[in-house]
Amino acid sequence: MTDRHRRPFRHRITVLGAGQAAAHAALVAGAGLVLGARRHLDAAGVPPERAVALGPLAPALDAVADALDDGAGPVVVLASGDPGFFGIVRALAERFGPEALDVRPGVSSVAEAFARVGLPWDDAVVVSAHGRDPRTALNVCRAHRKVAVLTAPGAGPAEIGAALAAVPGLRRRLLVAADLGADSERIEEVTPEQAAARDWPGVHVVLSLGPGAERPGAMRAVAGGADAAEGGWGLPEDAFEHRDSMVTKAEVRALALARLGPRLGELVWDVGAGSGSVAVECARLGAAVVAVEKAADGVQRVTANAAAHGLDVLVVHGAAPDALAELPEPDAVFVGGGGTDLPEIVAACAERARRTVVVTLAALDRIPAVRAALLAAGFTAEGVQLQSSRLAPLPGGVVRLAATNPVFVLWGNRLDPSSGDEQ
Repeated sequence: MTDRHRRPFRHRITVLGAGQAAAHAALVAGAGLVLGARRHLDAAGVPPERAVALGPLAPALDAVADALDDGAGPVVVLASGDPGFFGIVRALAERFGPEALDVRPGVSSVAEAFARVGLPWDDAVVVSAHGRDPRTALNVCRAHRKVAVLTAPGAGPAEIGAALAAVPGLRRRLLVAADLGADSERIEEVTPEQAAARDWPGVHVVLSLGPGAERPGAMRAVAGGADAAEGGWGLPEDAFEHRDSMVTKAEVRALALARLGPRLGELVWDVGAGSGSVAVECARLGAAVVAVEKAADGVQRVTANAAAHGLDVLVVHGAAPDALAELPEPDAVFVGGGGTDLPEIVAACAERARRTVVVTLAALDRIPAVRAALLAAGFTAEGVQLQSSRLAPLPGGVVRLAATNPVFVLWGNRLDPSSGDEQ
């Protein structure tokens, strides 16, 4: 859009993405205030008396407001890449209104990183760790095979590498792009272990790639690798390999998933996974998943079911609660089965879960102990008996109702200790 097509606003803030400062040197030179990272200000040769280096965002926005109020002249913001993509445009629009902004984006650093290595990125998940809980970025890398991470201190290549290296059997390679567009630009391919063992000065985009990520799939209609699960959820039992009907029934699984609320950026445990049907469905909905199963043949079934659905599910061979000790903190936990040690397992899961625990069991006698374990850990304790009858064919083209075994579904959400409300 040319200047003559831009609407005239009284207080314009011009936001220049990467590569735009040189193209608009006169605009930068005539600005009353120039806001940006120190490297951008230095590269543009902005005098100190007209420059505000970005650090904490609130004081920088206050400086912009003061400059506009004082009529000090145009305000220019120098940004990285596309400033509307996980960038400063959001904060500026919230403070000053979108009508005050004249945004001239550059190429996003994510697009540059994928371009450098010759990969399409319409099937990638992009996650930012700037000013956010790094667990989200780490769980996305665990769950998805093509991820770009906009890094931050405490969530850089070393931390990403350490998180991925800690997951046995998870196959990932990391492409670390540093200082894209600068003379010091470099791209290195490393293993998670190698990334974890190094210091990484500079500004980075990390591409986390799993097996097959370098092979473009079918042409996509919607960008982004975190598709909604095709075919819905609560899949039929024959969508999973299982033994002697030992699989969480679709109706029970659908309610359990509704209470678990698995989502992109979260980690779910499936404890006593059996066939892994709940683990697979949580992964289909975007969550990172750890399935814990004590039977060796069960481990094989969970692994096969995850592979059949094209998903990465970490399968841990061991018995809870001991097998849980070294696992990363979960957001939600599903506990299946109903042995005599069920209350102890639920207590161990509730101690670690950040948000929700869901338990399925068949024995009425064990409900009080499970509820007590949830309540003792600071959770709510709710539940239902779920019994369904499916239509089954009869001779003559008619149907009957075939009852399934009743199952109790209990769940709890962690209470906010400061308010008593659910988190």
